This record gives sequence, structure tokens and C-alpha cells, in this order.
Amino acid sequence: MFKQFTHVRILLLASVFGALAGCTSVSLDKPTIKTPVVVPTTSPSSASAKWPELYKPVSFSVLPGWQQDQLTELWPAFMASCSAIRNKPEWKEPCAIAKDLDAKDSMAIRVFFEAFFTPHQVVNAEGASEGLITGYYEPLLRGARQRGGIFQTPLYRTPPDLLAIDLASVYPELKNMRLRGRVVGNKVLPYATRADMLPALNGKELVWVDDAVDAFFLQIQGSGRVFLPDSNETIRLAYADQNGHPYKSIGRYLIDKGELKLEQASAQGIKEWLKNNPARQDELLNVNPSVVFFKEEKIINPSIGPKGALGVPLTGERSIAIDPQHIPLGAPVFLSTTQPNSSVTLQKLMMAQDTGGAIRGAVRADFFWGFGNVAGESAGRMKQKGALWVLLPKSPG
Repeated sequence: MFKQFTHVRILLLASVFGALAGCTSVSLDKPTIKTPVVVPTTSPSSASAKWPELYKPVSFSVLPGWQQDQLTELWPAFMASCSAIRNKPEWKEPCAIAKDLDAKDSMAIRVFFEAFFTPHQVVNAEGASEGLITGYYEPLLRGARQRGGIFQTPLYRTPPDLLAIDLASVYPELKNMRLRGRVVGNKVLPYATRADMLPALNGKELVWVDDAVDAFFLQIQGSGRVFLPDSNETIRLAYADQNGHPYKSIGRYLIDKGELKLEQASAQGIKEWLKNNPARQDELLNVNPSVVFFKEEKIINPSIGPKGALGVPLTGERSIAIDPQHIPLGAPVFLSTTQPNSSVTLQKLMMAQDTGGAIRGAVRADFFWGFGNVAGESAGRMKQKGALWVLLPKSPG
């Protein structure tokens, strides 16, 4: 009964506010007629108790650009998250209500979020409310299933001797963290690093591509597409596993060596440095000991992005990768930052649907730009300061 009543109330309020928006003598920018929060019979989410020192509950009026965000663009990504987390107790009600909302009604969607969620500003352990916002995308490479000609750089499937050790049942604080290793004699040892593992991966190649640097950056992105000219086919290489070694930035290495300035250490700047220093390619790439393994997937619909850590397809400019130790996967996260290499604001509601080896910390996010070269240009140049507000469902009370 409550669910049905709340749904009707949201639709009625949305229609009222929609009518107000159509009046020429009224501006939705004026504080006197801001869309009010519809408060159902709920209390603030107990989820914030997990990170009390990192979350500060606020009102929606605090979110910069909240009223200007085109929430209809977000809705497919939100519904994708619901498909993965709707059975969790705190998500059952909002996800059930969401099924009946009009995906094209921006006002109804805004009222929905204000009715069922409480924004919490995310802060780092030391109290800082600003952090690093980077970008990633789904690249396109050229390759072949057999080595030959220009296709000399392999991308690998998961080797059978790679162990993934989950200690969460013994140490709950290690949830979402898995150790990787291999058995040597009667011991479990760390898996080999990038510099040491290549001979052991003979026969584990999925495809061979024409550019070692692009292959390296594909591993940083976590997934991508490969066009196979011989068969005129494009396949997706999706993230399958990783060798267990932490990601280390080759851009930071070049900065520390005095080879690049901070503002030059974008993906484009690193590629240019490698073009000018081909003899040092192995030296630079081996700075990062991490290696990503892939699995092949068919591309049924080219407009649908790769799956992230939540298990749902990523949506360009509406999905982010976060650190699940600090922000729950599947949650809406309002982001306030700037466009790549720019002071132009970028403020919108995103969905936390992915993770990444370099994404560590509370106020830290990787913005998914989508597929292709244009997305790659934005992703490669994005290294901005930003703030995050996670929207947590209100608990029945």
C-alpha cells in the first residue's frame, strides 16, 4: 500500500512541478520554488554507519548543478544497477518503485531520488573533500587470432595456474579483496610480474595486436574491442582477472625521472614520449608489474558498453569506477568536477558500476567516457580535482 501511494504521490508532484516549469513568470532557478524533497516514512540509511568518518549527510540543495542535470540520461544506468542489487534489503523499495516511473520524465526521476535517497558528501580519512578524478574508455585495437606480420603483441587469457584466494570469510575487513598467486612445491607464492611472466604465458594468447603500447593501455582500461581484418569481425576483450600485483603509474615514473612535466603525463603525452624513445619501451612498461587477463565476448549490440565490476554494462558519461572499500558498488554518486584540461564544470549524477587497480581512496573516481577515439581523447587528458556525494537509500523506519 505504501509503495503504491508513494508512486502516485511522486507522479502527482512531478506533474505539478512540470506545470510550474512551464509558466513563463516562474524560474526554477529561484530558491522559493525549488523541487522539495518528498519524505516517505523512512529514516536515513544505516549504510552510512559503515563509513561514519567518510560520509556527511547533506540536503540535495547542496549538490552543485543538481537541478540542471538531465536525469533521463542517467536512468538506463540506474536501472542497470537495480538489476544487480535490487534484492539487497535497502534497495528493494526504491528499485521496485523505479520500475514504474516514466524514463522520459525528468521531473518524476528527480522527485524519486529526493524522496528515496539521502546525499552524503564523501571525505577522505584526513578530512579532505576533494580528490582525483581520472577517465577511462573502451578502446579499439587491430589484431589477429594468429601471430604474423604486424600482429606481434599478445593479449592473454587467464592462465590455469593463477590462484585467486578470498580471505573474506576469515577476515571480513578484506571483503572485495583477493590475493593472486601460484603453487610452487608446497607453498603459495605471488604470481609473476609483467617483466617476468611472459615466457610462462606461451599458448595462452587470445589475440595478437599491432601495437605494444596500445595493448598496455588496453590493460589499464580493463576492456576493449579488437577488429580482426582477416574475418572482418570485431570482438570484445573483457576483463577476466589480474596477476595480483598493484598498478603503478608509468606517468608518475616519467615525472619522477624528469622526463615529463605533470601536465604532460597524459596518455597522449606518454605515447608521444614512447614514440621518441622506442629503445626504452620495455623499461617503461615494466615499471607497472600488473598484468590484466581477458576473456573474449561477442558484440551483439555495438551501442552497449562493456560490463564493469558490478556485472552490468557501463554507460558512457554516466558510469564511474570507485574504490568499493569506501563507496558501495551500484550506488548513485553525484560528481562535481571539470572537463578534461579545462575549468568548465562537469556536474552530474553517475552510477558506481566499476572498480580499478589504480582507484584507491574515498574521494577517487574514474569517469567512463564510452567507446572510440573521441572518448579516448577525453579519458587520456582527464586528471581533474573533484568532489563526490553518494546517494544512499533511506531505510524503512
